[in-house]
Parts: sequence; C-alpha cells; structure tokens
Amino acid sequence: MNNPCLIECVPNFSEGRDMSVIKQITDEISSVEGVKLLDVDPGKTTNRTVVTFVGKPDAVVQAAFLAICKAGELIDMSKHKGEHPRMGATDVCPFIPISGITMEEAVQYAKKLGEMVGSNTTIPVYLYEEAATSEDRKNLANIRAGEYEGLNNKLKDPVWKPDYGKAAFNSKSGATVIGARDFLVAYNVNLNTTSVRRANSVAFDVRENGRLKTDLETGKNILGDDGELIRIPGMCKSVKAIGWYIDEYKIAQISMNLTNINVTPLHIAFDACCHSATSRGMRVTGSELVGLVPKKVLLDAGKYFLNKQGRSKGISENELIHIAVKSLGLDELGPFDPKKKIIEYLLEEKNTNKLVDLNLSDFANETASESPAPGGGSISAYVGSLGVSLGTMVANLSAHKKGWEDKFEYFSKWAEKGQELKDRLLHLVDADTDAFNKIMDAFKLPKESEQEKVDRKQAIHNATKEAIEVPLMVMRTSFEALTLLKEMAEKGNPNSVSDAGVGALCCKAAVQGALLNVQINCNGFQDGTFVADSLSQANKIYSSALELEKEILSVVFNVMDK
Repeated sequence: MNNPCLIECVPNFSEGRDMSVIKQITDEISSVEGVKLLDVDPGKTTNRTVVTFVGKPDAVVQAAFLAICKAGELIDMSKHKGEHPRMGATDVCPFIPISGITMEEAVQYAKKLGEMVGSNTTIPVYLYEEAATSEDRKNLANIRAGEYEGLNNKLKDPVWKPDYGKAAFNSKSGATVIGARDFLVAYNVNLNTTSVRRANSVAFDVRENGRLKTDLETGKNILGDDGELIRIPGMCKSVKAIGWYIDEYKIAQISMNLTNINVTPLHIAFDACCHSATSRGMRVTGSELVGLVPKKVLLDAGKYFLNKQGRSKGISENELIHIAVKSLGLDELGPFDPKKKIIEYLLEEKNTNKLVDLNLSDFANETASESPAPGGGSISAYVGSLGVSLGTMVANLSAHKKGWEDKFEYFSKWAEKGQELKDRLLHLVDADTDAFNKIMDAFKLPKESEQEKVDRKQAIHNATKEAIEVPLMVMRTSFEALTLLKEMAEKGNPNSVSDAGVGALCCKAAVQGALLNVQINCNGFQDGTFVADSLSQANKIYSSALELEKEILSVVFNVMDK
C-alpha cells in the first residue's frame, strides 16, 4: 500500500497572549480542505505560538499562505515584546516531509509558498535550511540575527536581499523565513534557578556549538593558529540551545532544538542537561515539549530509563510512555496528555467501532450476537494475542527474578518481541472482520451493466484474496509466538511454566482456527495458483505448530513434575 502524500507545517507566530488573535489565524488554516490542525501551543512569556498542521502538499501551502496573511493583518511587530528571538509576525514557517514525499519535493513547496507571499503581500521572505539559496542562509539564527529591531538596516544591505518580495521594511509584519527541514523537536529543560547566566552555562555545555574558549586569567577569547576563535564543542551533536528565564513559571530553562533525533534523542539531551546542571550546583526539575513529537521519541525514552533501572523494556506502549513522561518530568509545569502531543495519536481516525477497543464483556456479547462478524478469524487472532501475552508475562517476570540479574537483557528482549507480536495479533482481530465485511459489501455492488459486472467481480476477487491473506498472517504470527513460548518454558521462571503452557495451547488454537478460515475462504476462489500456494503455506505452518506445541507441553510437564 502506498503511503499518502503528507507534509507537515509548523509556523511560529509572534503572538502568544491574545487567544482571539491566535484563533483567527488557526481558523484560516482549518478552513482549507485536506488539512488537519494538530496542535496550537501558545507561550505567554515568549509571546509566541507554535502551530502544527498536516495535509496534502498543495492544501498545506494554501493554508500556510492564508495564515501568514492573517498574522500580517492582526499582529503589529512594532509593539511586540517577548523572550524568544523573532523578526516577523509569522517568524518562521518550515515544511517537514512526513510520508510519500521527498525532501527535494518539500523544498519546491516551500519555494512555492515563498513566491506566493512575496508576490501577494509586502512581507519580505527568506528561505532557510534545505530550501536555502546560499550556505549562509541555511541557519535560521544567521537570518534572524538582529531580529525585528535590526531588520530595517538589514534590508538595506544587498547581501541580505530577500529571496522573495521587495527589500523594503514592513514595520507591521516584519519578515518571514520559510523553508524545508527534517523533523525538529523543540524541547525545554527546567532548572531550579532563576539565573539566565547559569542556564546558559548548561546550554553551552550541552549544545553542539559549545562555547568560545577563553583565557582563564584574562577572560579574553583565544584565537587559533588560523586567527579564528576557538570553540569548545558541547556534549550533544545536532542540538541548539540557549538559556532563558520564563516569568510565567518563575524559573530558568535550557531551550533546545533537537535537529536530528536519530543523532541525539530527547532522553540523551535531557541526561546531558542533568549532568551539566548537577556539576554546576543546580538540579533539573522537569522539562516540557513545545509542539508535537513522533511516538518513537517517547517510546525510546521510556526504554532508555527502564534500561537504566535494570527493568524489562517489554511492556505496553502506554506504560512506556508513562515512564518517559515521569522520568523526563514532562508533567511538572502542567498536565501532559500523550493523545494531544504525539503525532500518530492525533492522526488516528476516530473509529469507535474497533473490536479491540471493546471491554471483555462487550467483545463476547458482540461475538455472540446474530451478526456473522466477528467470527472465527477474529477470535483466533485474539486467542493468539492472549497466548503471546502470557509468554511476555513470563519473560517480564523472569527479567525481574531475584538472582537472575545477569539474565535481565536476555528476557527483556524476549518481552519486547512478545509485545510486538501481541500488537500485530490485536491489529489482525479487526483486520479479519474488515476483510469479511469487504466481501459482503462487494456482493452488494450493482450488476446491471457489463462494466458494473466486471467491477463487482473484481471487487469480490480482491476482498476474498484479502480474507485469505489475513488468517494466513494470524497463523504466521501465532507460530512466531510459539517459538517465544518454547524459550520461556525452557529458560524462563519455573514458577510461571504453567503460564507458558497455557500460552502455547492458545497459540496452537489460534493457528488451527485461522487454518479453518484460510480453507473456507479458499473454497470456490477462482485463482487456482493462489489457492494452492496459500493452502500449502497454511498446512506447513499448522504441522509445525502441532510439533512445537508438543515440545512445549513436554517441557512444561517435566518442570512441573520436578
């Protein structure tokens, strides 16, 4: 399946106090079809609002243009005061490729927006990051140097001629910087101090650019043999940071931009701040995320802190995120709701009909109703998820068994594998019912004209093929779970060996139940080659599952008999 073509836009507007102004700007964004407004994050002290929206590229360009125009109309930069560096009503407007789009294509959309703003408004536009027209314009800090107050003189310098629009000072709207970049995490770490100087000392320790090297006796900057100032690099690559005081919270913070979370993840930047603060007589008390993050950021953080504690990382997604929030202190300054801060959660379609969202009683009642779905395929997937959950439980209990500390990593990895298999099987619970419903819908299609007959036949073919492939996936995944259960029966906590045995019975039942679905859906299917191949695969998995179940139960009974 092709990923939908999605681009994210994260404009920063120089207004963080007047919510009526902010709403008028975001209403412009929401008015564009094909765009979804994900997050609006105002800051009173910074007097700045970070807005996040996502959608199809052309729609995103249109929404960004309308927002920039509305901000220019409502925000008067000549009266603006705030802690954050800024040079315009819409200070910066980056595009981030999310799926189905390359960085090169994102650059073209950034340039398209720049041309629209430059041609239709009196706002000068600069391009930055991947869209920059010269190396010295890649870095936002270079473009924004001097801020709004220095913009009038800057525009008189031919070196700083805008990329779009006239080199004329717009006293009300300032200038706007538009670009394309990789995903950036805006992240602030809280300190138990009000001193900006001390917060900056931590920022200089942490950020990649570090600090200028100075002579300890004279305090003067030291030059290298090439006559250039020498810098002492900081601890974290791909991190930009400054210290500031936030009157709203009455604390100083290290304000960071993590420009490549694969190089320096959130939790590593946090720990670097903790290390620096402690060495300077301060303490990190918590942190805050500005805008949104991919789910992986918090899942990785949760696993990192669990690993430091010597605890198994094979726990549920919700538990991992909870550990991350508490470890990073993301709820210190206010409630932290993952559903409102994680991109994937915000992009999820609001589907109240998912079987896996039902409680146990409702799921059983739905299965027992007169509707043919959910049926044996969905139940097989669910039984398999219960089986592998038992194996995951054994792995977690084994990882925490007293005296088995040297085996912690081994069982933790198996528990992580179990969580992955459980999630795959839970997905297949609904996938099986969806496949059945597609067959029913295909049979209801009109068949009056010749073309309608052809379309109906093709729809039935495609839906039936999917209804065969889904239970095959249930079989494969449940068989994988049996290998985990065997490992836990043989090497896991002996006090839980019966749980491994019950898990094996469940997963074998899942394999056998899914086999029945493969067989019945193959009956009468016209693609003989596909049917033969599917039945061959299914029968091999079933035979192997029977053997593996016997081996596991043999181990279980041997341990229980001792």
